[in-house]
Amino acid sequence: MQTPHTDDPARVAAFEARIARGEVIEPKDWMPDRYRKQLVRMMSQHAHSEIVGMLPEGNWITRAPSLRRKMSLLAKVQDEAGHGLYIYCGTETLGVDRHELVGDLLSGKAKYSSIFNYPTLTWADVGVIGWFVDGAAIVNQTMLAKASYGPYARAMVRICKEENFHKRQGYESVATLARGTPGQRAMVQDAVNRWWWPSLMMFGPNDKDSPNSAELTRWGVKKKGNDELRQRFVNLTVPQAQAVHLTLPDPALKYNEASGNWEFGQIDWDEFWTVVKGDGPCNRERLAARRKAHEEGAWVRAAAEAHAAKQRASTVAAA
Repeated sequence: MQTPHTDDPARVAAFEARIARGEVIEPKDWMPDRYRKQLVRMMSQHAHSEIVGMLPEGNWITRAPSLRRKMSLLAKVQDEAGHGLYIYCGTETLGVDRHELVGDLLSGKAKYSSIFNYPTLTWADVGVIGWFVDGAAIVNQTMLAKASYGPYARAMVRICKEENFHKRQGYESVATLARGTPGQRAMVQDAVNRWWWPSLMMFGPNDKDSPNSAELTRWGVKKKGNDELRQRFVNLTVPQAQAVHLTLPDPALKYNEASGNWEFGQIDWDEFWTVVKGDGPCNRERLAARRKAHEEGAWVRAAAEAHAAKQRASTVAAA
């Protein structure tokens, strides 16, 4: 665990000079307490999002339309579990026990990405989540792979590779539905309509309204602000939608030749904050599912602890 310290101005200045030089901060390095707390908050929220994010798609594993789709979805959900574990391990390098973090999630104290509080109504939602949600994650996490905190950045390298696979898998499913029957095309267009705006909200509030972006950017945890990352996602996604002849649900969407950006309409931030505060379509359902899984897994944790205790006893006896 990090040794308690006082954040005196000289040490903070030296730390920020390291950040400015592009140096990577490792667990045993001195860091301001605020930097550590921001990392724990951000990384735990990220880990919780990976774990809760298994639920919307896991709901469709038994209803996948083919064995190939079922195998792909199983692999993806398994990957998301691994991503959560990588990041929980990263938070433990900051002296925080993952059981404490999971407790915060189950109690409702900790947050996770707002996007996972929306329902998956049809099979098309699974493809659109891969395309939009994993696509947005890639835009965000590619930058996090350059974060100033070493364990977090290194975890992102592998996670980004797997997320790229998830996005390709989702987009291929969307393209297949888009060139299918009229019913399939209508189904995937409906999913696009429902997931587009929540996906833009996924990047977080506008920089001017974000309580954490400026600080995280100054310390090199984030390399780009929410607004720039959101714009990059829109620029990448519009041509992809055009390629499969799907319409994004934004009448204000237009290309600005001067800036080279696709301009988009006003995001409903009231909806975003409603979901963040726990009143989204599936907030209660998601937490109830995680609590149930935690309770039903108690015997596994007890067995693992008993096995570890037996191994320790054997080691002591042998010594």
